Amino acid sequence: MHDVVIVGAGSAGCVLAARLSEDPQTSVLLLEAGPTDRRLHIRIPAAFSKLYRSPVDWGYDTVPQSELDGRRVVFPRGKVLGGSSSINAMMAIRGHSSDHDSWPTGWSWREVAAGYRRSDPHFPRAIQRSPSRLTLDFVESAVSTGIPRAADLNAAENAGVGLTPVSILRGRRHSVADGYLRPAMRRPNLTVVTEAHTTRLIVERGRARGVAYRLGEAGHEVEAQAVREVVLAAGAIDSPKLLLLSGIGPPEELERHGITTLLPLSGVGRNLRDHLANGVLATVHAETLFSAERPRHVVAWLARGRGPLTSNVAEAAAFVRVGSAASGPDLELLFAPVLFEEEGTVPPSEDGVTLATVLLQPASVGEVRLASADPLDPPEIDPRYLSDADGHDARMLLDGIRLARRILAERPLARHVTGELLPGPDATDDDALRAHLRARSQTLYHPVGTCRMGWDDQAVVTPDLRVRGLEGVRVVDASVIPALPRGHTNWPTVMVAERAAELMRSS
Repeated sequence: MHDVVIVGAGSAGCVLAARLSEDPQTSVLLLEAGPTDRRLHIRIPAAFSKLYRSPVDWGYDTVPQSELDGRRVVFPRGKVLGGSSSINAMMAIRGHSSDHDSWPTGWSWREVAAGYRRSDPHFPRAIQRSPSRLTLDFVESAVSTGIPRAADLNAAENAGVGLTPVSILRGRRHSVADGYLRPAMRRPNLTVVTEAHTTRLIVERGRARGVAYRLGEAGHEVEAQAVREVVLAAGAIDSPKLLLLSGIGPPEELERHGITTLLPLSGVGRNLRDHLANGVLATVHAETLFSAERPRHVVAWLARGRGPLTSNVAEAAAFVRVGSAASGPDLELLFAPVLFEEEGTVPPSEDGVTLATVLLQPASVGEVRLASADPLDPPEIDPRYLSDADGHDARMLLDGIRLARRILAERPLARHVTGELLPGPDATDDDALRAHLRARSQTLYHPVGTCRMGWDDQAVVTPDLRVRGLEGVRVVDASVIPALPRGHTNWPTVMVAERAAELMRSS
């Protein structure tokens, strides 16, 4: 029996476990479905895509996306200590100040600033140690096209271009497990259990009393009791899945799988928002990350934490405003000195670069559903990409592709480019570019909103992150974020957990 049981040792769960266990009188149990984070490819920043479809990835795909030629989009999610912060591209960009206009009272840009500050010692935002010459030239070419140079991509007004701030320390990945959890694991009041797949909440008389979980692949079910609170920190996909499996969610969805409705909450699994990306790929006459694993680069990384293996791949970013009515940037351009092919599931085929355009505030909205009542079955992830009625999302991405092409054609970057692979030189009109969107768009791995905070009928948690209508349980992860930031989601998730720790201490 523990005071607090936390489900999920990801970007939120590690923070909460570390913060709550600072009080020696509070016993904390942290459950993680995956293994420890000792794999070499986790340490090497440039190797993150090699972790896709590995034992530290849930291996999810979306359901077929009707507006993407019926494709199932690869949807990596970390299943390991550190969660997705152990398999992501390490970009630490929190977004624009006006993003918080849609958050409830108590979560304004000014009010969350303290949470960000508290993360500073544990969540580094380093500069690139060994940026590619191509990346530096991309920044200059972007400036030449009229994009301002950004002094700080984490400023309140984050427009402009610059090198990507990264959660990397001395050339190695620095996940939340490194920054928060590992130092805390020496405390006797913190227990961490890996290979523990949580299957449901235990609810008695309107209160969550704990969780049930299975140890190992064929393990029997174990129950963990929580004296004070249960916290779901399993992420924007698996936290709503756990609520649904526990009978908490839209009654029609529960009935479809023969699950008795314990608490009707229509917003569980709904309001799924995600950043959609689409890249222009070009060949270059220059050394790229295609050759990053050469022996001299391996030695440079091992001995000095230098060289191309320290790259987070997406080495530079530009935040731009295309729509006249936007209050801030509405597109992000990400530059990688490598060909990021087939959604990152294959090695690069030759020397090249990727300039991806990212839709920062999509109008398309999806959902997470159960595939069955079996807790070991993966959920149905349906972002409904490019499904917005007026075609806003597709138009914005087309504008981004055209801007990316302009930058690639601008010196000094242009002097390296030898040809365009995708969409290809023949893809010049809207029809051809739309076909490219359908065939090649992919996630940027930023799902939010599926347990959205708020006070309205579609909100799942209140602004203090308690599940509406059920005592003793909170949700603390990216699923509570009501709208996508015009940045990335890892650091905002850390901030949510820092704020949650303060809320739990004061309650």
